[in-house]
Amino acid sequence: MSLRINTNIPALMALRNLNSTETEMSGTITRLSTGLRINSGADDPAGLIISEGMRSQIKGVGQAIRNSQDAVNMTKTAEGALDEVQRLLRDIRALAVHSANSAVVDSNTLQANQTQIRSTLQSINRIAEQTQFGNKKLLDGTAGAVANITASNLASSIFMGGTFNGEPVVSGAITIAQTTAAERAQVSLGNTFADGSAIVTTTGTFVINGYSFSSNGTESVDTLIEKINAMSQTTGVSASLTGTSPNMTIDLKSNDFGSRKSISFFDPSNILHSSGSASDSGVDGVYDVTVMTTSGAQTTSFQGGRSATDSGLRLTDQYGNSIMLSEYGNSTITTAVELGQITAGNVRFQIGGNSDQSVAYAMPIVFANRLGTSAVAGKSLADLDVTSSQGAQDAMKIIDDAINQMALMRGELGSFQANFLESTIRSLNVANENLTSTESQIRDADMAHEMTQFTRLQILKQSGMAVLAQASQAPQSVLQLLQNG
Repeated sequence: MSLRINTNIPALMALRNLNSTETEMSGTITRLSTGLRINSGADDPAGLIISEGMRSQIKGVGQAIRNSQDAVNMTKTAEGALDEVQRLLRDIRALAVHSANSAVVDSNTLQANQTQIRSTLQSINRIAEQTQFGNKKLLDGTAGAVANITASNLASSIFMGGTFNGEPVVSGAITIAQTTAAERAQVSLGNTFADGSAIVTTTGTFVINGYSFSSNGTESVDTLIEKINAMSQTTGVSASLTGTSPNMTIDLKSNDFGSRKSISFFDPSNILHSSGSASDSGVDGVYDVTVMTTSGAQTTSFQGGRSATDSGLRLTDQYGNSIMLSEYGNSTITTAVELGQITAGNVRFQIGGNSDQSVAYAMPIVFANRLGTSAVAGKSLADLDVTSSQGAQDAMKIIDDAINQMALMRGELGSFQANFLESTIRSLNVANENLTSTESQIRDADMAHEMTQFTRLQILKQSGMAVLAQASQAPQSVLQLLQNG
């Protein structure tokens, strides 16, 4: 055993352990006061790197959720405007129906209806011009896709929304190629006549598409043809005398193309036909249409006659896009030709926390001259004129087409809101929750564990202080040796 007074090794050991305890206790106090396990890079370098990356992701996802909610609010603003336009369309349709009641309404009433329709169309144009979200206009074309015809001899109208074959459209050409040409229904009646002046001696009635015609046995062929053609707007069928004398026959032809425009002819008395009935249906046009989208050129089939009143020349797809072919276009288009051009504007939403996580959407355009373009060749909602009987009939067709367009626009916008934006918000909320949980697991302190450590270190510190005091007293035993000497 050796006794030293200059160097107290036990005291140094006690001091070193006490300093170590003090350092650990300082770290524990920091973690308890901040609630974080990692307060500096020295605490866990790898954990700090991972958690900082996750914090960045959490911030980005949080902002993406707010972005998506802003997008939902924007679409709700646009949808509210579209709803008002559709209400106005219903109002002017009622006026058109009233104007078509030509047996009752007079010219003053017709003019009053026309004035009200004109005022309503101005309101529709105002909605298209002024609807905006903040300073961003929504329905005037700056945020939507506009299709313009470049071959006016081939088609009378084109309507393209913001979606084609499930993809957002971009600026580029619209090309079309024929798969099946549209055809009219046609029936050639069996009885022959020398010419139009020949007298049809058989009496009785014959029926074309539900409308009855009578023959008194003294009328000429031309007279019966005139009767049929006078009701052409009602039956949808026109008659003509064809062939050469003395074997000329009457041909019935549908006024329009497609399977929806059929001919049903009943002639039990054999006035014009050698048998009691005849019928035929037209053929709907089928064409492949190609448009540029965000995924490149997309081609899909457009078909005529999809709805009950559609012409076989009115080609549509499942997204509500439509092309009204001309009769010349139907007869001449075989290989792919350019029909029009799309100029695509859109609104772009950043709906993710990283780059390239955005989506573009083309808002609809609701100016009157862009609606109802596929019902009557060369006319749109802006051309409504109910001051004549035919104008009122055309107006109903145009307005119905515009109402269908608006319904498709609202459906597409609603689908984008519900199935994309709101779905994205739900997914982002789940991602945000899981990222936050993972980052917390790495960076946050376990408070129960830290309190246990703090209690242990408090005891060690007190014990260390006591031991250090005792170790500091050890050299005093040398004084006893001096005293005894």
